[in-house]
Amino acid sequence: MPTFAVQYTYDERADVRDRVRPEHRAWLAGRADAGELLGSGPYVGGEPGALLVFRTADEETLRTLLAADPFVREGFVARTDVRAWDLVLGPWSRS
Repeated sequence: MPTFAVQYTYDERADVRDRVRPEHRAWLAGRADAGELLGSGPYVGGEPGALLVFRTADEETLRTLLAADPFVREGFVARTDVRAWDLVLGPWSRS
């Protein structure tokens, strides 16, 4: 299955972030439990956003998953960049 690096760029509405974060993190935990999410976390400093790494059947499946993210649903994610990632080494690699 392909691996994808997803970069979220958040808007500046801290009130939305704080209100929806518990549901967002529960959604992420569910994706991790299902084996789809390998890791995620917010960037420190700079433009608000996060990096998420997924393994899904294809990009269409991934985009369907991302549409269900509470942060996306609430409009807090201003931009989503998805790139296929050729993971060669490390604990997430399959080699």
